[in-house]
Amino acid sequence: MATMSKDEFLNNLPKVYGLYTGGFIVFIILMAILERLGVAAYTIGILFVIFTVVIYAVIGFISRTMQVDAYYVAGREVPPVFNGMATAADWMSGASFVALAGGIYFGGHGYLAFVVGWTGGYVLVNSLMAPYLRKFGCYTVPDFIGTRYGGNLARFVAVVILVVASFTYVTAQINASGTIAARALLIPFEVGVWFGLLGILLCSMLGGMRAVTWTQVAQYIVLIIAYLAPVIWMSNVQNFGIIPHFTYGDAVARIAELETLLGVGTAAGGDAPIGGVRILTNLHNDPGTGLASWKFVTLAFCMMAGTASLPHILMRYFTTPSVRDARKSVSWSLLFIFLLYFTAPALATLTKLQVLDPELATGIIGKSIEDVQALSWVQNWTAVNFLAIADFNSDGILQINEFFMRPDIVVLATPEIAGLPYVISGLVAAGGMAAAMSTADGLLLAIANALSHDLYYKIIDPNADTKKRLIVARVLLILIGAAAAFVASLRLTGILGAVAWAFGFAASGLFFPLVLGVWWKRANRAGAIAGMVFGFSAGTLYLYHVYFAGGTPWLGIDHLRFAMIGMPVSLVAMVAVSLMTAEPDAETQAMVDEVRDPTGKTILG
Repeated sequence: MATMSKDEFLNNLPKVYGLYTGGFIVFIILMAILERLGVAAYTIGILFVIFTVVIYAVIGFISRTMQVDAYYVAGREVPPVFNGMATAADWMSGASFVALAGGIYFGGHGYLAFVVGWTGGYVLVNSLMAPYLRKFGCYTVPDFIGTRYGGNLARFVAVVILVVASFTYVTAQINASGTIAARALLIPFEVGVWFGLLGILLCSMLGGMRAVTWTQVAQYIVLIIAYLAPVIWMSNVQNFGIIPHFTYGDAVARIAELETLLGVGTAAGGDAPIGGVRILTNLHNDPGTGLASWKFVTLAFCMMAGTASLPHILMRYFTTPSVRDARKSVSWSLLFIFLLYFTAPALATLTKLQVLDPELATGIIGKSIEDVQALSWVQNWTAVNFLAIADFNSDGILQINEFFMRPDIVVLATPEIAGLPYVISGLVAAGGMAAAMSTADGLLLAIANALSHDLYYKIIDPNADTKKRLIVARVLLILIGAAAAFVASLRLTGILGAVAWAFGFAASGLFFPLVLGVWWKRANRAGAIAGMVFGFSAGTLYLYHVYFAGGTPWLGIDHLRFAMIGMPVSLVAMVAVSLMTAEPDAETQAMVDEVRDPTGKTILG
């Protein structure tokens, strides 16, 4: 990129990434050959992770820049298709790749609310947010809040909410990268999180959004190949065809039959040896009860609103050449995201059948505990403390309520459980690392950009030159990443739980100030500040009440759904305070009208 013109680079993107994809497939074939020649699985796993991380680091180095526009918004030159791929990689976090199928595996139907909410959220992004924020021409989400409503206080409050939401989210990604590194490199999880952080910083530190964009395109290619490969392989082995997405209903029925025979839901004595989860919930659990339906709808709604409020996702649409391209990018994003989300339930189903079905060679329930403990995949995951077996009734036979596995490892362990060649395990590890790194890159950049641009440059030192601003951004990137790695190493919650909290924080504090900032001219500075402060505070206090203080949830609204408390408070506070105070001046109202016009120049030029 450094030796060719901008136009040449953009025109050659299909060829560049076509060659990259071909090269990656050749690398996979080479690893398969090495495995057949007797190279150790441990070596293959290391080669997969290191090879892909080095590629990302090289892309990040080539994309280095000292231009503000390139660092913050990739020069606003990213074509829609590639921005869609980058957005999908940004979105396909450790939660989507590593933890979502695990949630469905253990939690069944209720966890499909994540899929519905996260995918449906892009409808809100497309219809309410992305084109209009692109027309505005801002660098960050707090930049829009500060300019639309005026004053440093509104900008500062938006920065605080962005940092809390994004920091919570990035700890989950570093948690995922630490999980992958722990298994692939056979190192302690607490060391793995720092290895993951190093890879993340190599991708983003020198080139900002430009480096992150082109890295994320490469990461999407890796992660989607890695996610689809084991599902297609297992489907063929289990005779469900090459495309199992439409045919795995028989597998669900078989699991329901097995769960009845195996006594799913029957508790056993003793505590989980690793604080893990027994396979006590069923994959097909009944969604028909009123409470179950209410919990499904509220979780999906919280994830939708959170999707439309997350700064690192909205920032991706600031990088397109035009408003029209921003709309196209959302459509491409949905297509690329759909490929993974449509596959996650199939993966969870086929993997669970591999474990439960005694007719399959990989089934372990009902077999001798001694034999199960001798399996290499059980030993490997037990060694890093992600799996455990406890013979509570001392009969030497593994019952379903004596098997413990963290939900976060279901996808990573699937190739080993299914008895696939280890090259597939290495591929999945590389894909999971790509998913976690791509999202972490975007999140760390969102935090660092908000602090360096909105807090440092706009509030503290408006006269700072370009070099100083970018140095501040890079230093903040390192400090925030180190803090996130430390918090991730504490394992305060699972990956999926931390991600849900991030969505709740963003939805509680930012959703209505962003939406009404575009669609309601009467919304003013005082109303926006009240909406952000009261909504975010109400949601956070409720989270503390139900999760940390052990309080009773209201109407089934648990810690994953606390945005159902924060969002109504935010809306009422914002509307009430806006109506009780002076309306915005004529210039601001004219600006809001102009934002909704897809033609013409950007507001901030």
